[in-house]
Amino acid sequence: MLRKCTSTIVLMWLLVAPVSAGLPFSMEGGCDGDVCDSEGCDGSPCGNFSERAFLFAWPGNSACDLCLNYAEPLVTDRPDFTEASSTVGRGVTQFELGYTYVRNDVAGTDQHSAPELLIRRGVWKDWLELRVAYTGLAIADPIDDITGSDDLYLGLKIGLTPQSGYLPEMSIMPQMLVPTGSSAFTNDKILPGVNWLWGWNLSERWAFAGNTQVNRAVDDSQPSTFTIWTQSLALSTSLTDRFGVYGEWFGYAAEKGVEGLDEQYLSGGMTLLFGNNVQWDFRGGMGLNDDSDDYFVGTGLSLRFL
Repeated sequence: MLRKCTSTIVLMWLLVAPVSAGLPFSMEGGCDGDVCDSEGCDGSPCGNFSERAFLFAWPGNSACDLCLNYAEPLVTDRPDFTEASSTVGRGVTQFELGYTYVRNDVAGTDQHSAPELLIRRGVWKDWLELRVAYTGLAIADPIDDITGSDDLYLGLKIGLTPQSGYLPEMSIMPQMLVPTGSSAFTNDKILPGVNWLWGWNLSERWAFAGNTQVNRAVDDSQPSTFTIWTQSLALSTSLTDRFGVYGEWFGYAAEKGVEGLDEQYLSGGMTLLFGNNVQWDFRGGMGLNDDSDDYFVGTGLSLRFL
């Protein structure tokens, strides 16, 4: 597994390394109002920019492309399965939390998860984000009711490149689950993984994004840990400056020889902004194959503190 994760990271490095040697901007370069105006920000607010928020640049990127604009609304990882390919910025803290109900008719289970708390904190540089996630679970089936906490999630998001035309915005996330959960839910092992995040703004209103993950996993049906691959694709649009909707496909595929863990889902949802630093969301989805849960619905709230 370590070799696979290393290979993925090396591949990403090879994709962006050719343009890093010719970076036109200093690693410490800021993006003040004068630079924004000279680089052509089309009249967007230019008074509250981060320093460099991506490690590398594509040919054609401007100074503004490499910075975060805190005068714009927050960018969240929820409610869709696809994580955002941008960081929050150094010194910024973002809380994202919610509730989800999941139904599986075949197993007769009802699952509730809350608070689905994800804490995102920009540390050291604007391109580096520390991530901690915690949630509690309650599962009811025809035999028993089980409640407790899930294993803790730890991760880092590293901004790689901003978008430049057809070349995507990208980040990479080394991540892991650590065995801190209740006895009924813990995996009893550290499960490492890596997530490659990428996306494009297609226009002022439309965006397309995806995640490609490889993680270690455990299951009661298997004698040892195994590898599971995850892919997601999401299309979103802003109907107004405050209201947006999205549609998404995501799925899991376990390594060869592991049965019953190949799941696929279609989902969609909406987001509503209250100012630039508060977002409410709603989502729902359905399973597409026999291994999947039948449907899920959820809601959440995200808060940014600059």
